[in-house]
Amino acid sequence: MPSMRFSQRKGLRPVRQVMQKDGIDNELRNTLWNALDLFVWRREHFLQAPFGAEPEIEDFSIALWLGYFKHTIDSRPDNPWGILQVIRDYFFSRPWFEVYDFLEFVLNHLDNKELVGAINDVLQRELSAYRFVGGVFTDITDEEEISALELALADTDFPGVRSHLRRALELLSDRENPDYRNSIKESISAVESLSRSITGSDKATLGDALKVLERRGQLHPALKEGFVKLYGYTSDEQGVRHSMLDEPNLTADDAKFWLIACTTFVNYLKSRI
Repeated sequence: MPSMRFSQRKGLRPVRQVMQKDGIDNELRNTLWNALDLFVWRREHFLQAPFGAEPEIEDFSIALWLGYFKHTIDSRPDNPWGILQVIRDYFFSRPWFEVYDFLEFVLNHLDNKELVGAINDVLQRELSAYRFVGGVFTDITDEEEISALELALADTDFPGVRSHLRRALELLSDRENPDYRNSIKESISAVESLSRSITGSDKATLGDALKVLERRGQLHPALKEGFVKLYGYTSDEQGVRHSMLDEPNLTADDAKFWLIACTTFVNYLKSRI
């Protein structure tokens, strides 16, 4: 199927050239709702349940009223369709950033991989500047970068590494109060955590871990030297923590670079263990 409609290809309708970063148009909002409709609201037993059982929307709405709306539970309508209507009214009346807040809560609560995939497909197709990765919406949109992050965050063998990367992503993705400085620190800490696991030393650096892999014949010396020189920029005395982190104007691009770079380091090193 062509990515542009006939009217767009003929210049009769404008083609969006700018990513939807500070807003959501009607097409994107409608399509996000349709994904919820197809993968949640229409799911068997969500709105209607067999005799003697409660529909799934009962537990879902309790969690929503308690954890997101922060309303009293007894303020919910007394039937599933009434509850869904309240949810729908909220979704279509709130500003764009609250739509992402709502979706973030729903996706984390339901933990449905098919729904996450559908939402991210919609965001990509409608030129949203955000994707849902690691439990948060982030403005990392390159598919290879997303895959690298998902691979690292799904690995439970190194909980310290996973925790640092997840925190780095959360700090970068906070739309109200992003903390780029500490996001960078968490990204670097993820690499150091893995280095200590590889070497068995609580004070090991990336260089120490690379030397271990080199001695084991698991890393080419030239590649090791390249990594050491690149990552040397983050040393405590002369690198990112001493100079770059003292800069007053760190940006999202700085934090994103270090998150992706450190995630790539982590995935590569784990593949060589």
